[in-house]
Amino acid sequence: MTGRLDGRAAIVTGASRGLGRAIALALAAEGASVAVVGRTENVWDERLPGTITETVADIEAAGGRAVAIRADLLDRDDIARLVDEARDALGPITILINNAAFTAPGRPPKAGDSARPKSAKVQHGGIKPDWPPLLGTPLSAYRRHFEIAVFAVYELIQLVSPDMIAAHGGSIINISSVASRLPGDGPYPDRGAGVLPGYGGSKAALEHLTWCAAYDLTNHNVAVNALSPSKAIMTPGLSYYARDFAEVSTPEEFAEAAVELALVDPTVVTGRTIGHRQVLDGSFRRFEA
Repeated sequence: MTGRLDGRAAIVTGASRGLGRAIALALAAEGASVAVVGRTENVWDERLPGTITETVADIEAAGGRAVAIRADLLDRDDIARLVDEARDALGPITILINNAAFTAPGRPPKAGDSARPKSAKVQHGGIKPDWPPLLGTPLSAYRRHFEIAVFAVYELIQLVSPDMIAAHGGSIINISSVASRLPGDGPYPDRGAGVLPGYGGSKAALEHLTWCAAYDLTNHNVAVNALSPSKAIMTPGLSYYARDFAEVSTPEEFAEAAVELALVDPTVVTGRTIGHRQVLDGSFRRFEA
């Protein structure tokens, strides 16, 4: 417990496992009180271990303070309730980590579905590259990416910003991804990697929201930044879909970067999308005035 975040109260969404869990643990280790938010109170898939109560138990075992709040970010009533519960339990919120996300890689064609090419074949629980994810992802799934990663974030920022303004400072960190910039400009001679239209699109929108929120809150000493993995991080969520990466980082390394970003001076580092390795090696500061 270093105490660098003593007296601060934080909300971390999607904190039952992966990056959210690691960030919640890291913030608590620095002295912050943490509202651990997520839907998972009981493990429902052995490939996706971890619950919000387990995260809280680990924080408390290390001497930290935390509260588990079950909430579904698709439910607007839940969004308002989670902020109220966090504030009632921990005090004014001055750190918000928007980590929760949704990924739908597309679905294989169903038998008898004449609207889909006959050549599309299922392979390893997914779809071959000749079946475009854009066609394989239904509109409802595409929309859900934005409901969780953009619309819920928008509302959470609205709900916690008054606390930060009253406290004359705060930090909002939106967890983004390199997927926001893929596949980039065409043409595309190499199409081996594939794309995630809903996930990447929602992360691109999240980065734009980061700019707008940073612009509006800059006079209130509130830093709003997006933190993106510099390399793949083998969280349970990512390994659920893919495992073949040349280089990987750890959730703990990413969480360390999140802590450092929560401590930046809002007058010089805000409205930025920063790779976590840039935070850890300090290279992101070369842009400071």
